This record gives sequence, C-alpha cells and structure tokens, in this order.
Amino acid sequence: MKDRRDYIIRKSMELYAVKGYQNVTITDLQFALDIGRGSLYYYFRDQDELFVTCMERYFLEPKQRILAGVPDDAGIGQMIGTMMDYLHTLEEALLTFDNKSVNTSNVNNLMFTAYSRFPSLRSKARRLALKEIELWRKAVYKDQRAGLIRRDIDRDQIALMFAHIKNSYDSGLGQTQMDFSLLEKTYSELHHLLKI
Repeated sequence: MKDRRDYIIRKSMELYAVKGYQNVTITDLQFALDIGRGSLYYYFRDQDELFVTCMERYFLEPKQRILAGVPDDAGIGQMIGTMMDYLHTLEEALLTFDNKSVNTSNVNNLMFTAYSRFPSLRSKARRLALKEIELWRKAVYKDQRAGLIRRDIDRDQIALMFAHIKNSYDSGLGQTQMDFSLLEKTYSELHHLLKI
C-alpha cells in the first residue's frame, strides 16, 4: 500500500508541476493515475490533502532533513555545501518525473501557489526559512570568531543575503531551468567578499 501511495504522490506532483494546482481536476488525477475516484479517496481525503502532501514530500521534508543535519559548528563553506545539496535534491526529484517538461520555473510557480493558498504550508515554509537564516547567522559568527572573515560586517544582514541567494533567481530571464552552478558561484562570490 505504501508503494501505491508513493506512486500517487509522485504522479500527482508531476501533474501539478506541469499544469499548475488550480488547473488540475480530480478527473485529471484519475486519468493520470489510472485509478478510480474511490481509490484516490482511499489514500487522500480530498485533492487539497493530496496537494499538501505532495508539497511537503518534495519541498518541505527534504529541506527540514538537510537543515537538521547541519552541525552546530558549521561555517559558511559548509552551509554553502548544505544548500547546494538541498538544491540538487530538488533537481534529482524533478528528474524522476516521466514528463521532462517539468522544470524549476514550474516548481517556483507551484510553490508560490502552495504558500499563498495553504496557510499550513506557508507556516511550515516560514519556520524552515527562519531556521535557515539562523544557521547562516551562526555560520557567519563562527567564521568571524575564527578570523576567517571580516568582523566589521553585520552578521544578521549577511545571513539574510546568503539565505536569499536561491530565492532571488529570476525565472523571467528566459530560462526555465535554474542554473545551479550560477547559484553556487553567487554563494562563493559573497563568501569571498567577506574574507579578510
């Protein structure tokens, strides 16, 4: 039964990513999953519960796991590695979909819809964002104390800058797939600017 539920989540997430949450009907889900309405409702109370489960599985749970694994003494370099691991986890998840038109632009739109429509998802995403900012702040402080970066910078502002690098990607630049090497370069450039 777990395999069937996981299949429903994966195929539904793929459909949401291609069409957008608001454009997917129960009939669309039945057709894509090749199951009856009763079978779908056996696993999920309604379409909202299915969508929330998809978003938690693909976006919130991976970020929570990765952030929970950051050691207390992590510096900026380790945090950059952690965030790149998270982004590559998302990229790998997209590659498991049969429909290869799913890309990071679709996903960004889907996340916006999810967080604006479902307060529970927005609340969880906010807690994770605040946790990430706190981890960046600790990493900046650790590197300052170790004399690896300048001490005259505002660690709260720098933590916010690091946290917002991945959020500032503009998919309106004509690219549908996020360039992770560009993000890694941006993290590294900011880190370099802080060094003594």
